[in-house]
Amino acid sequence: MKEFETTNKNGIQQLSSIEEPERRLTNTPPKGTVTIEGEYGTIKFERRFEHPKEIVWEAVTDQEKIFKWLPDYKGTFEGHNNGKIDLLNTVSGSHITGNVLAYELYRIFEHEWFIAPNQMFPKGEPESVIRWELKQDGDSNTVVTITHSHLTKSTAMTFAPGWHAYLDRLEAVLDSQIPPNWSQRFAEVKELY
Repeated sequence: MKEFETTNKNGIQQLSSIEEPERRLTNTPPKGTVTIEGEYGTIKFERRFEHPKEIVWEAVTDQEKIFKWLPDYKGTFEGHNNGKIDLLNTVSGSHITGNVLAYELYRIFEHEWFIAPNQMFPKGEPESVIRWELKQDGDSNTVVTITHSHLTKSTAMTFAPGWHAYLDRLEAVLDSQIPPNWSQRFAEVKELY
């Protein structure tokens, strides 16, 4: 509780108290949720971008545009029906593979995100799936729901602030701004998860 002095409408000073709201970082979009069920975790974010769904869709399915907000990855990202993913994270050394599972133009894009065993992920992540759902909100805004499922518990907790940082980068790229440094942003939002 926080106490403070106020003046009521009759000009009388009084001591009031309020419960402090949950501490939020400045300029931090809504945080995601992490749900753990059994051995698996699911990360879910909902973000509102001030851009038409066609522009947002392109940013999450076009290989050239993806690497602007996902800069630590190199390789192949075929964001279309029957597309394949074969990426290398240049920082962690993780090798990512997968297939596109669902593709409904401007609405749903779902793909596997299998991580081969490596030093960071000794058992890998052999069942991971990422789903993007886009809904037009008014004439020029898009609500995007991102769900990353079938992750091990520990990976889900680690990936949540990582996704937060990547989505902040995506928003900056869409807004034609310089995206925040991923590592720095990760450190800033880590306490939220």
